Amino acid sequence: MHIVLFEPQIPPNTGNIARTCAATGTVLHLVQPLGFKIDDSSLRRAGLDYWHMVDTRMHDHLQEVIDEAEHAGSNMYFFTKFAECHYVDVTYQSDDYLVFGKETTGLPAFVHEAHASSCLRLPMGQAMRSLNLSNTVAIALYEALRQLQFPGLT
Repeated sequence: MHIVLFEPQIPPNTGNIARTCAATGTVLHLVQPLGFKIDDSSLRRAGLDYWHMVDTRMHDHLQEVIDEAEHAGSNMYFFTKFAECHYVDVTYQSDDYLVFGKETTGLPAFVHEAHASSCLRLPMGQAMRSLNLSNTVAIALYEALRQLQFPGLT
């Protein structure tokens, strides 16, 4: 599996997501610009001592990741509160890319236009603007892994 963070802004969120990626053997893609330096102490603290276990890949643009996934023949799912389809309504494959937007503004407009059929959402109450990014990533990733019967995990 691949987790893609588009322009993440909050170091502890990214650190928590990196820890989840380490625990699941998931590749972490970070699309720049980041809202922090990769050596930020709160990022490192949230990821604890697991950074060496994470396959982290940096990208200058989201299109680079989209091209990579298309070239590999992988599915891409874009998580947004504006999607029609729920995250449990698809059948995940082991090489899928799960893409998440930045904490303040989400994914760029072109994603909603060009990839509307691949957009997914987590249901939540109407009063909520959004869920925490690291929680959203964990929920979505573990649903995908559940469907795949938690490959390589005990």
